[in-house]
Amino acid sequence: MKAQLEALVLQMYKSGIVYSEAIHEFRRTFVATVLRVNNGNQLRSARELRMHRNTLRRNISEFKLDVKSLRQTPPRRPPQAERPIPSGKKQRTL
Repeated sequence: MKAQLEALVLQMYKSGIVYSEAIHEFRRTFVATVLRVNNGNQLRSARELRMHRNTLRRNISEFKLDVKSLRQTPPRRPPQAERPIPSGKKQRTL
């Protein structure tokens, strides 16, 4: 992992990215990745980042992150009327 990080830093350096921009982008990506892994859950993400929830919220605001876009919503169940009737069960009549 260290070699990959060094290669990335060298690539950023050669492309003219200054130190402050590199640090900003690293922090933004790190926070966004932890939020994505935790499905946008800010409390869990703050604990894993070992920072206070309010500090995480400040970072989210500073980096202009859209937490909703970081959530991975599972597929929803179809409505009851659209679900197949399992064999062996009778359908209720109204």
